[in-house]
Order: sequence, then C-alpha cells, then structure tokens
Amino acid sequence: MPQEHTYKQFDADLEHMRSRVLSMGGLVEQQISQAMEALLNADLELADNTVAQDHLVNAMEVEIDEACAQIIARRQPTASDLRMVITAIKTITDLERIGDEAAKVARMVRKIHEAGRIVQPRFNQIRFMSEIVLDMLHRALDGFARLDVHDTALIARKDRAVDEEYNLELRNLITYMMEDPRTIKTFIDIMFVAKSIERMGDHACNISEYVVYMVKGKDIRHTKIDEIERDIEE
Repeated sequence: MPQEHTYKQFDADLEHMRSRVLSMGGLVEQQISQAMEALLNADLELADNTVAQDHLVNAMEVEIDEACAQIIARRQPTASDLRMVITAIKTITDLERIGDEAAKVARMVRKIHEAGRIVQPRFNQIRFMSEIVLDMLHRALDGFARLDVHDTALIARKDRAVDEEYNLELRNLITYMMEDPRTIKTFIDIMFVAKSIERMGDHACNISEYVVYMVKGKDIRHTKIDEIERDIEE
C-alpha cells in the first residue's frame, strides 16, 4: 500500500496521476461503447465522432506520461510508489492502444454499412465479445483504483473466452464467404472488427496484470491462470 509522505505535495502528485489514469480509462470505455453502438445501429455520425475523440485519448497519454516523468525526476519514488508510477506508465500505453482499436472499429462502420452492400450482417457474436471486453476493462480499472487484485484471474479467464469467441466468429465468417463469394468484402471488414475487439481484450488483461505488480510487486505476465491465483492469494 502507498505510504503517506512528509511532503503532502508528493501524495497530491500521485493522487492526481492516478485520477488522470482513471479518467483516461473512462474515456476509452466510452469509445468502445460508442463504436459498438455505431456498428450495431449503423450510426455513421456517431462512428465519425468516436474517431474524432481519439485525439483526446492520445493527448491524455502524453499528459500523464509527462506527469509520471516529473514525479520520477522530482520525487525519486521507491518501493510501492515507484511501482505505482511504473504501472501508470504501462497502463496508459495499453489504454491508448485500446482507444486506437475502438477508433478502427468506428472507421469500419462506414465501410460495413455503406449503400449497396449485398448483405446486411448481424453482429450477435461481435456484440457478445465487446460486452466481455468492456467488463474486463472495467474490472481492471476498478482494481487499479482500489488496489485490488482479486479479479485478475477472472479477467484472464474472460480473455480466453474472448479468444474462443473470436475463433468461432472467424470460422463462421469463412463459412459464409465460401457459401456466397459476393459477401467476401463485407465479411473481411467484419473480421477486422472482431480482431480489434480481441486485441482490446488482450490490453485489458495486461492492465489487470500491471495492478498485481503495483500491489504485490510480482510480475505475472505470461503466467498460467492457476499460478496467477496462487500468486494473488499469497
């Protein structure tokens, strides 16, 4: 747990940094929700607005990165404080990449729903994947906010579920394209959407792993789920 410092400004700097990370996370969650709403409802205006918002996420990454650099240079944090700063730096990188993937989905909306397409695709699998990913990201950010690692193994399991759903969607789309080659262009675009959602899940899982490092000082990357459970219980 972060210790209270003699210099109150140090605590204020750390809290401000943490608050900005969570604000960035909230903005990225909104990006995902808007991109999916635009896809499901063929809302091209919302898709364009989602793409336009991406610069806000990028700006927040630069701002927080600079704040972390200032904390390291001025305060020379150690132990749990240093881990918190390192976790923030890693987390905003993954958040920015999730934002990029959400923007990619939004850009695909116009291509998928443009006039003249032979088929009007259904997105049941895509919707289900995105709901899992949003839950993963929300839990990871909640763990960061509360210094809580108990959802880490659950998030890892959900990431596996997203991978399985992605593979299933891939097989379905390939089958559709084989049955009717006229649908190939549309379904290739949907493949890119599914891949973006799968990548979002990977980044959300990364964030949950950074929280374990921040709280417990353990690096659990590339670790099996049963080992993760043992590590977080110790």
